[in-house]
Amino acid sequence: MPELPEVETVRAGLASLITGATISAVEVRRDSCVRLLPGGAAEFAAAITGTTIRAVVRRGKFLWCELDSMEALSAHLGMSGQFRVHHGAVVPAPHSHCRARLLLEVGSQTMTLDFLDQRTFGYLHAEPLIATSDGLPGGQGSDTAMVPASVTHIARDALDPHLDPASAAMTMRRGSRGIKQVMLDQTVVAGIGNIYADEALWMARLHPERPAHAVTSRQATDLLAAAQDVMREALAQGGTSFDALYVNVNGESGYFSRSLHAYGRGGEPCERCGRLLTRASIGGRSTHWCSQCQRRWAARGSRTARARGGT
Repeated sequence: MPELPEVETVRAGLASLITGATISAVEVRRDSCVRLLPGGAAEFAAAITGTTIRAVVRRGKFLWCELDSMEALSAHLGMSGQFRVHHGAVVPAPHSHCRARLLLEVGSQTMTLDFLDQRTFGYLHAEPLIATSDGLPGGQGSDTAMVPASVTHIARDALDPHLDPASAAMTMRRGSRGIKQVMLDQTVVAGIGNIYADEALWMARLHPERPAHAVTSRQATDLLAAAQDVMREALAQGGTSFDALYVNVNGESGYFSRSLHAYGRGGEPCERCGRLLTRASIGGRSTHWCSQCQRRWAARGSRTARARGGT
């Protein structure tokens, strides 16, 4: 599933092409892609036709177009969602996986925006914009202090300049869940998915099942910083891609998978100590770690052990 760097790559690509465009026509080619609206395709088309895209915005893995109607055209990429932009009045026939096609106009220029989704878990949605609880900009790409209604429960993401790292690190240490489960909880810090959680835990030398309360303040701070570093690196390289399902708006695939240290490398040597990396399913997620570098419990006398009363 696309994670924060992949969605940000898509957002930036769309923003450079469709900001300021007016949606002149809408064709829904598969009703399930607008399944959140009771009125289906007709309601979706009526809500966004004639509106102008003021900004393309992202928080975590959630993406939306801010419309001049003060509503949002929201998109969730699911497992395989893609956007393709075609320039000019003459466009190719819709791809077999095209679920919706939007005709856009910018001045005298015409563009077509296609939403493709092979596995059909993604969706488009027209919904109201709601004021942010903290009065700060809702996400990357806009200064407007609003988010779509479906995003109000999502925390600020790891790369959000308005994220409070100290507060986020404190929240990450609460409870008895394994620290990887906490990292994947989008209400704690948004945007961290399975791939980058494994990478950040490897960098921070933390076992994915270490209980959150057994993680020290310093370790939580370092873990958040590691997640930020690995996602910035992935973003600089265009995201992570293991197959043809994730591409940016130009149809180009990301390639950060060549630089992964842990995820997908079960049975291969750890780049730090040489021990073979472990792979297991934790909480239904494929998880990869080094049993030597990433201990579930810290050694006796370590900072973590002392924090737990020496156990």
